[in-house]
Amino acid sequence: MLKITRLETFVIGDGPEVDPDQGGIEPLACLRVWTDDGLSGFSEVFRVPPGVVQATVGGSDTHFGRLLIGQEITHPERLWQHVWDSLIHTNRRGWEIIILGALDVAIWDIYGQSLGQPVWQLLGGAQRGPFQTHDETRKTSVVPYCTLVSDVWGGEAMIAQQTDRAARLRDLGYRAFKVEPMMSSPKDVVELARRARQVLGPEPTLMVDVGYLFNDVPTVARICRELEEFDICFFETPFPVDSPEPYARLAELTSIPLAMGEHGVTRWEFLDMIDRGKVSVVQPYMTTCGGLTEAKRIVDLAVPRGALVCPGNWSTQILGAASVHLAAYSPITPFIEFAPAEVFDSPLRRAIQEAGFPVKNGAIEFPDAPGIGYQFPEHLAAKYRVR
Repeated sequence: MLKITRLETFVIGDGPEVDPDQGGIEPLACLRVWTDDGLSGFSEVFRVPPGVVQATVGGSDTHFGRLLIGQEITHPERLWQHVWDSLIHTNRRGWEIIILGALDVAIWDIYGQSLGQPVWQLLGGAQRGPFQTHDETRKTSVVPYCTLVSDVWGGEAMIAQQTDRAARLRDLGYRAFKVEPMMSSPKDVVELARRARQVLGPEPTLMVDVGYLFNDVPTVARICRELEEFDICFFETPFPVDSPEPYARLAELTSIPLAMGEHGVTRWEFLDMIDRGKVSVVQPYMTTCGGLTEAKRIVDLAVPRGALVCPGNWSTQILGAASVHLAAYSPITPFIEFAPAEVFDSPLRRAIQEAGFPVKNGAIEFPDAPGIGYQFPEHLAAKYRVR
């Protein structure tokens, strides 16, 4: 039986000359879990201060080290529950769950390697009902949607840059796009969507994300009425996510599905979004939500409620690799978020994407390598190390 012997962390990033808000990789903690037979699992820890990760993930004297070092990997879900139960008197949200999520992904990586199978098969395997698909369309891939940000917000400069990037990515074969008119006026939100649909044509999928821009339901309801003619797949985070009530009120006033969940932790927050907020597209990050163990539970809760699960990822294709495995398991995941390196000025983002699962004809095939299957180029740890 495999036993965890060591936890390792390191921090990478593009450096201060590349703006994270324009596609750069901010200081990002990565971790490895090592076993007594030399197998290791790998993950990243998005949006937790790297110093927190380094202080809590390490030797047996650290917060997570004392809980995991020496544990046998009988099954990743057992170890997840072991750590979760140990947090009963702490916050059970925030950075603890995000780091637990990253450790969980790494442990699933080891578990798959040890059994010689890709993680998605161990989660339960790709399954679509025989009466819901036919042979030539059975799912063996997932479509990444390209998140488009701009160097400036609001007005013509934002609209022109995001639509130009959409056109470039469409020409590279991508099929789905999310524009981001954040920090913008209601008029600019509608105009960006209109111009994006005009540039892309009728076939590609189009989403809109306004990044918690509004507070009142009537304003957003008017925006949604104007957006409906552009065939919007979903409308993301119109309101702050502290309360699901405005989402529930807006859901009654628009035919556009509402989306949220990029910073959601644990299945309980996602359950609240769906049940009380009437959100029909939830967007867990594979580490932030609590790991693949918790993401699987989110899918299992969303299926009987008729919601979609489209994993978020404004990070790297280290995280994106785990999203692909969830998509292969999930019958309600047509899309995963993708920050395309082709249109952002980030050398590290490009290098990580090149080492990841390739996008062919606008889709990512379900991997067949054991474990997660992402091979991190070791030279990047030294070249882009942040101290």
